[in-house]
Amino acid sequence: MKDYLVILVCVLGLSACSGGSTDQASSKAELGEKLYEDKNLSMNKTQSCATCHNRDHGFIDDRLDAAGKIGAVSVGDDGFSLGDRNAPTASYARFSPAFNTGTRQRHQTEQNSLRVYTGAMGGQFHDGREIDLKGQAGGPPLNPVEMGMPDKASVVVRLQEDPFYVDSFKSLYGNEIFDDVDAAYAAMAESIGEFEKNVEFSTFDSKFDRSLTGDYVLSFKENSGKAVFFSQFANCGICHQLHAKGDPVNKFAETFTGYEYHNLGVPANQAVRDLNGVTDVDTGLQNNTGNAADKGKFKVSTLRNVAVTGPYMHNGVFRELATVIEFYNHIADRSVPAHQINPETGTNWRAAEVTDNISVAELASGDRSKMDTVAEIENMVCFMRTLTDRRYEHLIPENGIICTD
Repeated sequence: MKDYLVILVCVLGLSACSGGSTDQASSKAELGEKLYEDKNLSMNKTQSCATCHNRDHGFIDDRLDAAGKIGAVSVGDDGFSLGDRNAPTASYARFSPAFNTGTRQRHQTEQNSLRVYTGAMGGQFHDGREIDLKGQAGGPPLNPVEMGMPDKASVVVRLQEDPFYVDSFKSLYGNEIFDDVDAAYAAMAESIGEFEKNVEFSTFDSKFDRSLTGDYVLSFKENSGKAVFFSQFANCGICHQLHAKGDPVNKFAETFTGYEYHNLGVPANQAVRDLNGVTDVDTGLQNNTGNAADKGKFKVSTLRNVAVTGPYMHNGVFRELATVIEFYNHIADRSVPAHQINPETGTNWRAAEVTDNISVAELASGDRSKMDTVAEIENMVCFMRTLTDRRYEHLIPENGIICTD
């Protein structure tokens, strides 16, 4: 009878047969997935990575503000602290190269002066201050206006409260991993970064992708917007095209950003500043490099899932894609009366927060008159909607724009 009970225990998978629990991650990515969702790693246990990068909503912070709209910036774990920058989508972030300074060949421009970009590229965060995903993942837990943990040691203590983490970290990083706080914290960040490389974050299954394989036919508006996007009129490809259009392989892995840094003349988000009390000018890339020539520059965002990852710009100052296009027209040619009004406010565009180093050459290239009309702007919006991953298509707000034939 005793032997029978032992066999029964083993069949049921209880730990008595193995001498310990087998509940542990089999890979760093699997460990990272649990860490990504774990609110216990914030000071008040209310916030995780997923709070500001919700996998069900394009990996952004989709929490609503007091006006019932997705907030321009995120509320911290303490329930009241506000950041000063919009939480960027984590989707397709793994394709951003390690932060570097160099040159890259641009596409879709006839202007010799714009065919090569030289400057900062890649990295994580809007200002590239972290070199890679591992570096990015280690930032929020210690940020006082985000997850609010006082130091790395406090985070590591929280990790050791969970037997799953203890067993998983030791299995994947060695039995002594918790003997060194810095090493344990780095292992946590690395695991989250490995999870963010998962195909879930970059599915490449949008209508645009399906149109390349013949599984979807673009509507008239979508196709018209695509033509303008890749044309010399809009020259969007200068900054938002990584691979040559005819590349037989890489055209299936287009991220719609060259990972460059530019000052677009974006105004400060005064509504946010009135709430968070920030008075300093956000100098962007200069915070990272210390170079005056980088003042006001921010990384060019991917357009993947752009239709469902607003508000837009580094500070969330614009809510609609059409507004962003109108703003670019304004910066490119301020002499046209129609370009002077922000359609979201009905008033003149406010001045740039940083007037140095505005990338007027890139924005003014081509012939913006070809995308001045309401119809052309709508077509552009319709094309950008086709860059939405299949599982997020139901989230696309119509905002009065119908893209079907």
